[in-house]
Amino acid sequence: MHRALVSLACGLVLLATGCTDASHPGPADTHVPRPTGPSASATTSTPVPRGTALQALERIPVKGRAPKTGYARERFGTAWYDLDRNGCDTRNDVLRRDLTEVVIRPGTYDCVVLAGTLHDPYSGAVITFVRGVDTSYEVQIDHVVALSDAWQKGAQQLSAERRRELANDPLNLLAVSGRLNSQKGDGDAATWLPPAKAYRPAYVARQIAVKVRYGLWVTAAERAAMVRILAARPGTPLPQ
Repeated sequence: MHRALVSLACGLVLLATGCTDASHPGPADTHVPRPTGPSASATTSTPVPRGTALQALERIPVKGRAPKTGYARERFGTAWYDLDRNGCDTRNDVLRRDLTEVVIRPGTYDCVVLAGTLHDPYSGAVITFVRGVDTSYEVQIDHVVALSDAWQKGAQQLSAERRRELANDPLNLLAVSGRLNSQKGDGDAATWLPPAKAYRPAYVARQIAVKVRYGLWVTAAERAAMVRILAARPGTPLPQ
């Protein structure tokens, strides 16, 4: 592993490191009757190769950032589209997954989250979530690989359907502090990392997994930052 790490890091120029689409909650959460039939994502999702994040990083191309020309959130489909066809929008799916002590609105087929507790991975803080115009922003859903960043590193070459999958893929989504999500903007690993240093290897590993799954590339500075973070924990697995 040491030899592989040295090989991966060799030749990289050391660069100084410094809204993912801020994913603010929309005006209304959507719920539709639960459909029957196979999940829409069951046949379209590309498996993430198993192994360590460092091993996967070796397979990601290194290129320059493409122009942001043509980027718009709408290029990735309707926000919080019910991709898995479980009758609940993606935002509420992620809130139910990532929050504890969850309170569900009655009559929504266990869909709409009214309240819960977030153990924020980015800061380590405990944040109380209460749905409301003046409170929902405290917890936001972060695109771990920001959609703008993805657009500039290969996503503009994907089909519209594949981009919609990227925007709603649970692998690329985390409930986090709204303040830190806004602070991150559309930064990559070279320009923004979570304040909680213990979480950084897992965070970078998740970005690598998303970029492998959707055939995106990294910049030289981004790759150098990823290598530096994972060097402290080279056995960090690639999330599945």
